[in-house]
Order: sequence, then C-alpha cells, then structure tokens
Amino acid sequence: MANETPATGSGPAVPQPSASLSPAERSRLTQCFQHGTQSVAKNIDYAIEMFSQCVVGDMANAIYLQTLLGALRQKHGVKKAGGLSALWSASGRGGLKKLVTAEKYRDAIKQGVGIIRANPGDYGSLLVMAEASAKLGFAEAQRVYLKAALDAAPADAEVNRRCAEFLASYGEYDQAVACWMRIANVKGMADEAQREIAKLQVDKTISAGEGLTGRKPLAAAAGQKGAGPKKESEGEGAVAADRRTALQQTIASNPANIEAYLELADLLERDATIEEAKKVLAKALSASGNDLKVREHIEDRQLRWAKGRLHLAEKRLAEEDTPDNLQAVERLRATLLKYEVEVYSARAARYPENITWKYELAMRLKAAGNHAEAIKHFQDVLQDARRKGAVALELGECFQKIRQYPLAMRNYQTAVETLTDRELDLRKRALYRAGVLAVGLDDVDSARKYLSTLAELDFGYRDVAERLDKLTPAKDKGSGK
Repeated sequence: MANETPATGSGPAVPQPSASLSPAERSRLTQCFQHGTQSVAKNIDYAIEMFSQCVVGDMANAIYLQTLLGALRQKHGVKKAGGLSALWSASGRGGLKKLVTAEKYRDAIKQGVGIIRANPGDYGSLLVMAEASAKLGFAEAQRVYLKAALDAAPADAEVNRRCAEFLASYGEYDQAVACWMRIANVKGMADEAQREIAKLQVDKTISAGEGLTGRKPLAAAAGQKGAGPKKESEGEGAVAADRRTALQQTIASNPANIEAYLELADLLERDATIEEAKKVLAKALSASGNDLKVREHIEDRQLRWAKGRLHLAEKRLAEEDTPDNLQAVERLRATLLKYEVEVYSARAARYPENITWKYELAMRLKAAGNHAEAIKHFQDVLQDARRKGAVALELGECFQKIRQYPLAMRNYQTAVETLTDRELDLRKRALYRAGVLAVGLDDVDSARKYLSTLAELDFGYRDVAERLDKLTPAKDKGSGK
C-alpha cells in the first residue's frame, strides 16, 4: 500500500486536528504533538506517550497515527506477532474484537494503542483497529493501520485480503492485485486470488479504457491510422509532452509549487492514465504538508473518477448483461457511496454552517440505510426554507424506515403543504407516501384525500388508481358514484 505520509523538506508536517474537536482539545493535542516531536531524539518514551495521547484524542488524524507508529518502530523495530489467533488467546487482544463486535469502536482503538505500544508489529491488533476506524468513517487512519499490518506481516493471507479490499475501494487496482498475488500460492487461496484478480482487472479496464472523460488518450490516438488525424494528434501529443516535461522540471526545482503538481495531474489524467495522475496528486498532498485545500481538491477528483467508473460500468452492463458486469456495477456503486459518505461527513464537520454539505451527507446516509444518522442531519437542514419541503419528504421516509409512523406522517404532511407545482415530482411522491402510510394507519379519510389529490395530478402514477379503487366503498362502486 502506498504510504502517503505528508512531509516537507524542512521537517514533519503539522497535523490539523479534526474540526469536530473543541478548541481546547485541539489546542491540547497540538501541544502534545509538539512536545512529542521535540522529545523524540532525547526521550523516546515521553514522545510515545505524547503521540499516544494525540491518537486517542483524535482517532481520525492519520498524521498523529503515522508519527506514533514511527516512534514505536524507532524504539522497538518491527516485532512479529503470533498471528490472528492472538486476537482470541490473549485477553487484551481478544478484547479488541469483542469491543468492535459490541460497536465500541473508540474503546477498541484506545485499547489497541496500549497493545501496539508494547509491540508495533502486532498485526492482528492493527487489523482490528483498522476495522474500528472504518466503522467510524476514518478512512485515512484505516489506511495507516492496514499499511502497518502489511509491513509487519507481508505474507499473511488475511492482512493482504483486507488491504486488497481497501485499495480496490479507492481504485488503486494495481496495488490491490499485488496483495492478491502475494498470497496466490498460499494453500487454499489460489482460486480466490485468481477470481479477485480477474475482477480487479475488469474494474481497472473500466477505469482506464478511454478514460473517465470518454476521450482516448493522445498517446493512443497518435497510433491510429489515417494521415490527417495522425498528424494532428502527433502535434497535440508533442505539445502535451513538452508541457509535462516542463512541469516536471518545475516541480524538481521547486517541490513546493502545488499548482505545477495539479496541472501535471490534469495532463496525465487526459493523456496518460488515472493511476499516473493519482501518484502526482499524492506527491502534491505531501509537498503541501497535508494542506486542507489540496486534500479537498483531490477528494473532488476522486469523487469524479468514482462516478466516471460507475457510469462506464453501467454502460457496459447495458451493452452486455452478464453476472461479472453486474457485480462490477454493484461494487463500484457501493464504493462510490462509501466514499461520498466519508467525504461529506468530513466536510460537514469542517464547515458546520454549510447546509449543503449536511444535506448531501444526509442523502448518502439515507441511501446507505443509516436512517437514524440521516435524520439528525436532515433536521439540521430544515432551517433552510428553500429545502423545507424536499427535506421533510426525506425525513418522512427515514422515520417510516425506523417505524416511527406518526413522525413520518407529520413530515409527509409538511412536505405536501410546502412543495409547490414547481417541484411536481417531489409533491407527487409526498402525496403517494402520505396516502399509503395513512392506509397502513387505518386513516381512510386522509388516505383518500392524499391519493385523490395525487390522482388529479397524475392518474397513472404508480398504483394510485388501484389503491383508490380499494378505498372506494362497495355501495359507491355499485351505484356508479
């Protein structure tokens, strides 16, 4: 796995504590980190104590975690653990898995820090801490734990499987394939490894192909037959190659020139491969000292790439409906949703006054089936009068999913009253939801009111005609009323 530890030429990167922490806690952790950094050469034990407090205090901060692991390696070297069975044989390690099973993820990480302080090569504990980080949505910390586990046990089947799954979810297909290849010769793993490698090759082909922009790379276009297009593409290719060379020289002479990295990534995305662009962006993040603007720029690109991969996979499935293509779509759809939740969660925490990020996060949480969390964020968004009707509809559906039917109905009513004919599709959906729920609550009069209003707008909407027919008394049907 790639180690994307931010670094600068003048010293270690300064980590930015999570926005969700209180100002006092952020200040305390920053001071702990500074004390630890100053003490590494003189008192490694004190430095480890300071870094441990940072990790426990801000479990999402990958730089805190990387620095702690570096200090532990400096003290211990890499000591090998006894394998995954150690998770169950020792009370401390076994406790980690039990805590995760009980959904006490922060407790698992806190206890795990104590374990790896004694042995940073305890890869079983590192895997559980990675799992806990994933459950909390701390993807960067999850990557660091997985990388540490892989360093400690590069031939372990479970370690490589977990790393491969993580890397594939972020489109790092070559590295994921490398994980499966390392364990392809392990007894009983050959078939699974070959099957997963084949899936990854399909996903990589979808990701690369003609690129996520739908254009062929200039390098490929230059090899096409035909004098006219060939000359044009050769000219374009030469100009692009010259510009790439110039940008590489600029970066070599001034590694802090972030704009040069970003422009080079643009050219590589267009003319070479996404993988090459990713490598340059990782270097840009490192050179910037993990600058927040650079990180968000990279997040935006990764979201766009993930959407592009899904679009191409869906296109391929439409052209050739096979089980492999269907699985690829499902994997990429789940990957995109997971990444969107991570990105929008981080941004909602960083910018608590920005209603848009909360709304986008709530929509993704709802799509992921996390209705209770979605409700919290939707309720925050209700203060935006422009979204009131649409958000009330989403809240109604979330409350209905968790069987809070009176709350669901109140929100459907709000949606019906607030949504206008300019939001006709949403209004029809709200009327339908309200009518169907009213039937379930034995409120026939309300059900008939909502469904009749919907029928006046769109008599062919879903099964509204059949539902209304069932609500019509038999005497009215017989008399033709």
